[in-house]
Amino acid sequence: MTSIRFLGAAGTVTGSRHLVHHGDVRVLVDVGLFQGLKELRLRNRAPWPLSPGSVDAVVLTHAHVDHEGALPMLVRDGFAGLVHCTPATRDLSGLVLPDSGRLQEEEAGYANRKGYSKHAPNARPLYTEADAVAALPRLRTIAYGEWREVAKGVTVRFHRAGHILGSATVEMVLAGDPPHRLLFSGDLGRYGAPILPDPEPGSAVDALLLESTYGGKRHEGGAPDQALRAEVVRADERNGVLLVPAFAIGRTQEILFTLKELEETGQIPRLPVFVDSPMAVDATPIFLAHREDHDDEMARRIARGEEPLRPAKLSFVRSAAQSKELNDRKGPFILLSASGMATGGRVLHHLARRLPDPSTTVLLVGFQAEGTRGARLQEGAAAVKIHGEEVPVRARVATISGFSAHADEEEIVRWLGSFPAPAKMTFLVHGEPSALAAARARMDRLRWSAHVPQHLEEVPI
Repeated sequence: MTSIRFLGAAGTVTGSRHLVHHGDVRVLVDVGLFQGLKELRLRNRAPWPLSPGSVDAVVLTHAHVDHEGALPMLVRDGFAGLVHCTPATRDLSGLVLPDSGRLQEEEAGYANRKGYSKHAPNARPLYTEADAVAALPRLRTIAYGEWREVAKGVTVRFHRAGHILGSATVEMVLAGDPPHRLLFSGDLGRYGAPILPDPEPGSAVDALLLESTYGGKRHEGGAPDQALRAEVVRADERNGVLLVPAFAIGRTQEILFTLKELEETGQIPRLPVFVDSPMAVDATPIFLAHREDHDDEMARRIARGEEPLRPAKLSFVRSAAQSKELNDRKGPFILLSASGMATGGRVLHHLARRLPDPSTTVLLVGFQAEGTRGARLQEGAAAVKIHGEEVPVRARVATISGFSAHADEEEIVRWLGSFPAPAKMTFLVHGEPSALAAARARMDRLRWSAHVPQHLEEVPI
């Protein structure tokens, strides 16, 4: 029997976990954490729907927490196999996973000290930093374009996805007569985005798992660099703080690249720029090191000896003491801090400090999943809860969708057009219900067979 079981990112955006069952072999493509609504986050604490020890191998599409963040739990609970990924994903995972464990320990400790978690008076982290560190030796790298057998009868090859550094679509061949060919989009990136190359074309496959984050939607607002220019100029004129919740990996580096270009062309003043995220501080040199993930422009700039990710007045903030000092700093300045959906991390402390201030602009530069603080801010909430306290929102909240690392509707259609033929079946995953419905309608128009799987559904292929 050959099947795919949808253990996550089915009917929702986060928690990507796709189990391929081929004969006696089980391979898990991604093992992410659920984020957003409480009912989804509770799935992170539910028993595994299969024995972790029964999984023969894990394949990662990229290093975002919603795609790999549950790996330490899988290893702790009995998984004894290898985890296959690109070289950049391995290096970034060495930052992401321990940081995730450390943040969970800190947040559980804070909840217990403050006593604001009424339903969990003895809050426990999903896993610890030590659990994450123990999982890292499992990672093995595969270069783009190289075929590798990851389990008996299961061979994979990575193609550039253009989403974040190291991100890949996963082509999988299951041995048989005839063999089954699958393609997992992971998170598909943008065309023409800075730093990374465009997504590589699709291939002839029997089954495609396609992300639908922006199903039915376009990235509006014109050129994102000009939208950012306008926000920086506004902050300068108002002597305000431009606070940007940004993922430490991918979004932060793209914003830095764009700020550098705007400064060089004289379009914005050279304001102080603070990156307050230890993970972003450590990830930025990794972005410079992995030349295999650079587009032509990024490669040319580095070859000329430039520093494309360093605006003129850039400061990396590592210590907690340095982070707290920013609370008393007057504008104008730009502050980038994780996490991008304001679900955790140091950005929460900055939001608690800056949201009541009308001179602040909170600039959202990525997708905000349903139920996150970022989504509530985007929807115009008058107050948001941070660390158990209601914080009034008097700051201006703005959005630039063009910096999203996810392909929009038009770009998904463009990528599908690169396939030599439609997949025999496409499974639409990694989307909210409305986006999935729009994606299904699009596939019908294109005459591609498509199915929207339910959580834990198993489909023979």
